[in-house]
Amino acid sequence: MNSLIVDDEASARSRLTRLLSAHPEVRIVGEAADGLEAIERIERLHPDLVFLDIQIPGLDGFQVIRSLRPAVPRPLIVFVTGFDQHALEAFEANALAYLLKPVETERLAAVLERAAKLCEFERLRSEEERRVADTVRSRAPVLQQIVGRKRDRFILLSPDDILYFSAENGLLKAKTATDSYLVTYQLAELEAALPPSFFRARRSVLVNLGRVKEIRPYFKSSFLLAMPDAAEIAVSERQSKLLRQRIPGL
Repeated sequence: MNSLIVDDEASARSRLTRLLSAHPEVRIVGEAADGLEAIERIERLHPDLVFLDIQIPGLDGFQVIRSLRPAVPRPLIVFVTGFDQHALEAFEANALAYLLKPVETERLAAVLERAAKLCEFERLRSEEERRVADTVRSRAPVLQQIVGRKRDRFILLSPDDILYFSAENGLLKAKTATDSYLVTYQLAELEAALPPSFFRARRSVLVNLGRVKEIRPYFKSSFLLAMPDAAEIAVSERQSKLLRQRIPGL
């Protein structure tokens, strides 16, 4: 744990440094002798843990905490002081601990154990957030245009203009309001790469729900999708259950 020691007395900083040297998990990355130095060190070094005296020149320990910019990662705070009258205020400031001078080795060890657990929890939480963010990014739409073929011409189609994709006799076609185009993708590839508005109505059809004119009840609790080109697309019974989840109220 990267740690910062803040105390206006050099002897107090030295004593705490000696006590912390018995704990290899602690790395002292800096020291500060007053409130302004403390803020500068915290914002520059981003320590995991700050041992903070309360009565220091410039700004006191509580003012230091309140003066940190919101964008700065908030370290765990351990107040180290010779006075016990600030314990309640330390609790209200969400401090990890309140240690009285001279610091007892057993009490310090217990605080460091708690700090290590919290730092590990924060590390795992950050990794999970990054993993989720990476997953979301990997599932984001990647196809901004679809290449469609019409005889000897290649046309760039916007996904928003496509009503549906339909696979027939080994060929996949993209249907717009005015024409039909051959495409060289697989339906599964398109389903993974297109915006969420595209829905697999059945095995051979991928439909743009944003272009559906009307949804009608069909047999066995399934649905029929009326499209702008007058086509009616039957949704399979299994996919109809998913469609109800996608469109509340069906």
